[in-house]
Amino acid sequence: MGKKHIISLGGELASGKGAVSKILQKELNFGIYRNGDYFRKLGQEMGMDVTSFNMYVEKHPEIDRQIENSAAEYAKTNDNFIIDARLGWYAVPESFKVYLKVGINEAAKRAFNDPKRKYSENFETLEDQKRDMEKRYQLENERYYNLYNIRKEDESNYDIVIDTTNMTPEEVAYIIIEEYEKWLKK
Repeated sequence: MGKKHIISLGGELASGKGAVSKILQKELNFGIYRNGDYFRKLGQEMGMDVTSFNMYVEKHPEIDRQIENSAAEYAKTNDNFIIDARLGWYAVPESFKVYLKVGINEAAKRAFNDPKRKYSENFETLEDQKRDMEKRYQLENERYYNLYNIRKEDESNYDIVIDTTNMTPEEVAYIIIEEYEKWLKK
């Protein structure tokens, strides 16, 4: 299997995928393909917050497959882009596969203070945000295992794993670019 000029950027909730992908887009002059935006939009259209939609999709696996297959289809005819998706590495195995980790307390703080998340994750307290994120993490892990027989947090699936808890998005992007360039030369 050949390499493509595609970086699949997966990771934990609020690990920085969105911010890092924007930096990579600018630095590499790449496009971005975001599964999460599509997922949230579908949930919103159905009048559900993101966690409720996760539970709904569990009972409607055709929706999950449709979302994940969309990235693979896009990659067949496109190059020079970033896949911002939990299973981008699985959908496009010839990509440079990145996994971003983050401590749950930092993740909850980031999500709670992110105004863009308020339409799909509107919580009264930071603790409520944290509990919801833990629930979503578990729901996603179970769903992906049941549907695809994979564990997204299995670090052996990736070319690089970065803990973003105490890093800026710029620092993370720099590491990714450096490692991506090495990967291309291998």
